[in-house]
Amino acid sequence: MDFTRRQALLTGAGLGATTLLSACNSGGTAPSGTGNKPRRGGTLRVGALGRASAITRDPHGNQGNESDYLVIALAYDTLTAPGAKTNTVGRLATSWTSSDDLKTWRFALAEGAAFHDGTPVTADDVAWSLRRLRSTPAGASRLPGVKADAIRADGKGTVVLVSDYANAELPLLTRLSTFVLKKDTGDKELAKAPGTGPFRLDWYRGGNARLVRNEHWHGGDVLLDAVEVTMFETAQAMANALLAGQIDLASNCGAVAGRTAASRKDVRVVRRPDDMAMPIVMRAAAGSPFADPRVREAFKLVVDREAMVKQVLSGYGTVARDVLGTADPAYAKDVPPRTRDLDRAGKLLKEAGFDLGRTYELVTTEDVAGLAESATLFASQAREAGIKVKVVKQESNAFYDKTWLKGDFYTTYWGTNDSVVFFASNTLVTGAPRNEAGFSDEEFDAAYRKAIGTKNAAARAAGLRALQKVEHDRSGYLLWGMADGIDLAAATVRDLPGLPGYGRVQLERVWLAR
Repeated sequence: MDFTRRQALLTGAGLGATTLLSACNSGGTAPSGTGNKPRRGGTLRVGALGRASAITRDPHGNQGNESDYLVIALAYDTLTAPGAKTNTVGRLATSWTSSDDLKTWRFALAEGAAFHDGTPVTADDVAWSLRRLRSTPAGASRLPGVKADAIRADGKGTVVLVSDYANAELPLLTRLSTFVLKKDTGDKELAKAPGTGPFRLDWYRGGNARLVRNEHWHGGDVLLDAVEVTMFETAQAMANALLAGQIDLASNCGAVAGRTAASRKDVRVVRRPDDMAMPIVMRAAAGSPFADPRVREAFKLVVDREAMVKQVLSGYGTVARDVLGTADPAYAKDVPPRTRDLDRAGKLLKEAGFDLGRTYELVTTEDVAGLAESATLFASQAREAGIKVKVVKQESNAFYDKTWLKGDFYTTYWGTNDSVVFFASNTLVTGAPRNEAGFSDEEFDAAYRKAIGTKNAAARAAGLRALQKVEHDRSGYLLWGMADGIDLAAATVRDLPGLPGYGRVQLERVWLAR
């Protein structure tokens, strides 16, 4: 399973290197607590979650480990990235334009961009990389509507992507794992393939790695001498290493670790609001016990959202509205979250002929902190409505082989939360490659096509509201809350990015105080 799905990181028109770095770091950094000016030098020791059985070195592969994704994201550039002031800013691409019909997009590459071995980056390299990404099992959905043969180079500095349909949001979708390799890199060469990112790989051993500063990065000056990444199998072990001074940054360690460290003066708890969604998925396709939209609505009325946030997230989160993409500027924040209503839920279940005599298995994993706990608490709440739910825990590999995209009732999680369009494209439109609930709705599909095919931003936002209403009313997602991202940082660590998803692993402006 790819990193977007598995470890809650994710993710992109900039004008140049200075603009890029400002956009990626302004307004989204952790407070420094000191008057010291940024300085060069030092090695940042980062802990990140991962398991030996899920290690991968392929930038276009199924990245199940946050540790691997961090290493890849530091060594390779994507075309675009999340921004603090706008949803999409430049990374390897500095600007882009579209045809009048919003189908053909031209991306201009950063001048002076080079691979770590000094070879200039060309549009041929980028086009080949995107075609390779698009043809992999993990990357089949990364550029929805853009087939591999519709990606080409135009000269040395421009890449052209042609969509099957009008898509005003295509640049945003190029933020997701569009890592660039040298043209014709073989699978056996991936472990040592040079990237274009702010750090270059020094060594990699069993999930642990050291990366050193790329002195010639096209995006500007990189402050740290090096980043050392250590893989931890549990958030608790990682937090303990931070408290013991063995690492400087415990990445995405969860609410429990954050609460434990809150009283420590030598440790800073960095909170990234609404960083991760942990919805319950109800399969909406025919043949599922949740195929009737009245059943799905009833289950959304059964959950006590405030209690879920308080108990599962230790208060490090917010109640959600059953719509994914909570940080999107176009998110319908005026739609109030559902409140618990067992009477209404009971009436809906009776009307739908829902079988209350049966026990329903809710499948979950322990991939991220709080996920299994959310399933257990929901099962307890469901009993109060007369619904029998049995929580079944699966190992990660078994879950993604047997349950994900197939099961009737299971938990999932997403670190991307800043784009309604991303979720619509990948998980909700009919035939979407990651359609976790088997959702198919003509009104939703029409609203999606109309919204992304609209040039005017205000009109597009209005269209996205219509899309979100259908998702709120009928989709298979029970999104009860949004978890804050929690990092623990030593007092010497300065200017950590506060952006969610892929923005959080952009460490080129981090520095260490003396």
